[in-house]
Amino acid sequence: MTIAAGLAGCVAFPAAAETVALNVIGIVSTHEHHIALEKEFYQSLSQKSGADFKVNFNPLDVVSVNMQDTLRMAKNGSFDIVLSTIGPVARDDPFLEGIDLIGVAPTLEDIKTVVEAYRKPFTDRVAAKFNARVMTLWPFGPQVFYCKAGVKGLDDFKNLKVRVYTRTMAALMQSLGATPVTLQFAEVYPALQRGVADCGVTSPTSGNTGNWPEVAKTFFPLGINWSVNAHFMNLDKWNKLTPAQQKGLDAAFKDLENRYWAMTKELTEDGTACNTGQASCKTYKKFDMTAVEVSDKDRATLKKAVEEVILPTWKQACNAGYAECSEIWNKSVGKATGYTIR
Repeated sequence: MTIAAGLAGCVAFPAAAETVALNVIGIVSTHEHHIALEKEFYQSLSQKSGADFKVNFNPLDVVSVNMQDTLRMAKNGSFDIVLSTIGPVARDDPFLEGIDLIGVAPTLEDIKTVVEAYRKPFTDRVAAKFNARVMTLWPFGPQVFYCKAGVKGLDDFKNLKVRVYTRTMAALMQSLGATPVTLQFAEVYPALQRGVADCGVTSPTSGNTGNWPEVAKTFFPLGINWSVNAHFMNLDKWNKLTPAQQKGLDAAFKDLENRYWAMTKELTEDGTACNTGQASCKTYKKFDMTAVEVSDKDRATLKKAVEEVILPTWKQACNAGYAECSEIWNKSVGKATGYTIR
């Protein structure tokens, strides 16, 4: 699908300005609210930026690209701009995962603090290693638990099989006495249905649209991370833009980022309400999951796991490829959150 960004006759461009073509990968098409915002953004990009952009936009699933390959494609210029979830692309560089480590930011306010603290070192690393510029950073939503068993807290995860999708998420489950099971999102519903998994981790909205509440009856809303996303732009392409084009593009993407943060708050609240059958449910399918209240003991257990398991596990992986990794994290995220990697 080709989107010619901008409305002819509504925006006046400098006479010398050339039309800039942008080849773009967006979020998967099944995330209807997020992709609707992204499509609208690219359709009006010329108007928002004051520069003449022609955008060829396709959702990730339409072009059959794996998420873990998106940042590589921005690096080599296969696409000019890509939308990436940090967890999968961090397989190429664990440093990136430092923006969304398991357990460090249980609340939306916490992850906002972490993102702002890590934004500059994250941006610098992406430019140096991946030849890309960070255009946005925003969270998709808290990664919470959907369980078949009647769990009442983290103590009840012992001996359960829990779907995970990152190395540190697996480390957390092991520290709780659970067995981590690595599954793609589409595999989780049948895995829960057949007993291959007892619990699955995803956001309140993704679990709802994936109909997980049909096969998992307990909703445990302890956010262990936030599925942080970023828009990356090939740095060579960026450097070819005029200062005015760069300024306009930056302003447009900043507005997009702010809108995604607001959307995350709104949809997370509604997804939670719909999963648990609350009257305030308005956007998603209403189910009747049993909501489990997160206790102070659960929060303390998670904090202990962060200090004793998550941070040491990540340090080992990240410092192996980048000796300054944990030191940079301590001076940024660690300073902002009170955690220290030792």
